[in-house]
Amino acid sequence: MTSFEPKDISTGKLHSYLLSAVAPRPIAFASTLDADGNPNLSPFSFFNVFSANPPIMIFSPARRVRDNTTKHTLQNAEAIKEVVINVVNFDMVHQMSLSSTEYADGVNEFEKAGLTMLKSDIVKPFRVAESPVQFECKVNEIVKLGTEGGAGNLIICEVVKLHIDDDVLNEEGVINQQKLDLVARAGGSYYTRAKKGFFEIPKPLSTLGIGVDNFPDFVKNSMVLTGNDLGMLANIERLPTEDSVKAFVKDLGARYPNIKTATHRQKHKLARNYLSFGDVESAWKILLS
Repeated sequence: MTSFEPKDISTGKLHSYLLSAVAPRPIAFASTLDADGNPNLSPFSFFNVFSANPPIMIFSPARRVRDNTTKHTLQNAEAIKEVVINVVNFDMVHQMSLSSTEYADGVNEFEKAGLTMLKSDIVKPFRVAESPVQFECKVNEIVKLGTEGGAGNLIICEVVKLHIDDDVLNEEGVINQQKLDLVARAGGSYYTRAKKGFFEIPKPLSTLGIGVDNFPDFVKNSMVLTGNDLGMLANIERLPTEDSVKAFVKDLGARYPNIKTATHRQKHKLARNYLSFGDVESAWKILLS
């Protein structure tokens, strides 16, 4: 057995061991507002529920290991002292992953991830309409666990109102876990689906994904592509060039001779097939053909 004390290894390596060993972890998809009223949305897997009376949840935005800076969510919670914690199910997991991209201050991750802002009843931050359960919370306290990179900041939230999609409730008004279909975080790029087990999502680009807000309207408003499809398509640095699209379509014509005359709907269905194998670049070339 390999053994060591935390002080003897780098913070980054310790962080990796902790996240891989303490798993799976539930995800707090936290919606906040900055002091100027700009929405922010980001996922955190240092999260759980700790009390029912009063109803208390705690999540922890850690200081970044690489440069010891703090995240917008922490800054917003300190300024506004309100947050909405949205749960994450499988249908929105790619959009959630995209929102973890470190976009600049003031960028709206709802728009980047193609998620819908839903006005809350009590608190100021917006809810994620696609989330099956949403908790409006006031921030009771923030406990800073350290001042160096990797240090957590416990945001202690009290639930003041919760919203549950009727589709995940059974006849007795109890949440059906199969219908809820939650996902949880593990180490590296791994997640686990509560009812099916582990799967993998490539981490968002270190460069910035273009975001759903920069899609052509005929893709953004597709009646075929799902939220997860949009999340995958949005996690690219730039769209394929016109020449690369033409070359791809020419080659594709051998297998799909009607591709040039296909409708948007037909192209979107074919693109979904490529996305199911993780081939985002080819999916974009089909959509833009």
